[in-house]
Amino acid sequence: MNILSLSTIDKKAVNDFFTKHWGCPQMVISSGVFDCDQLPGFCVMKGQEIIGLITYCVTDGECEIISLDSVVEGKGIGSKLMVKVEEKAKAEGCSSIKLVTTNDNVYALSFYQKRGYRLARIIPHAVEKARKLKPTIPYVAENGIPIIDEIILVKGI
Repeated sequence: MNILSLSTIDKKAVNDFFTKHWGCPQMVISSGVFDCDQLPGFCVMKGQEIIGLITYCVTDGECEIISLDSVVEGKGIGSKLMVKVEEKAKAEGCSSIKLVTTNDNVYALSFYQKRGYRLARIIPHAVEKARKLKPTIPYVAENGIPIIDEIILVKGI
């Protein structure tokens, strides 16, 4: 599996990926508003198609994963992208890495915890606040759970 830096990928392809999977490249979370197609990150390609993509930012020695998507589940794509960002964060002098998910995303919570991430904080009603900036955020997930709170997970590296 070949992991490529997003700096080597056509920006339009990255923008199109986020538009297809998230509605737009803009991510609104409690730590800020991010244009994911402008962030550093990595991807996995199958031919000309992006099948896995991760973005992150490093601020004041802290790394935060902003997005992680794998079009093909169960093939190790997400895990390999996570490891790549963890290696990059460590090389940049970060001692930990954090990420945000929402209360409904039980698959993500399981995925991250299996990889050493620990629940660090719950931000009640954070998604309700984010909807004021991005009204397209759904109210209920496909699994029927209302999307209301954010959960911050952290891992030492």
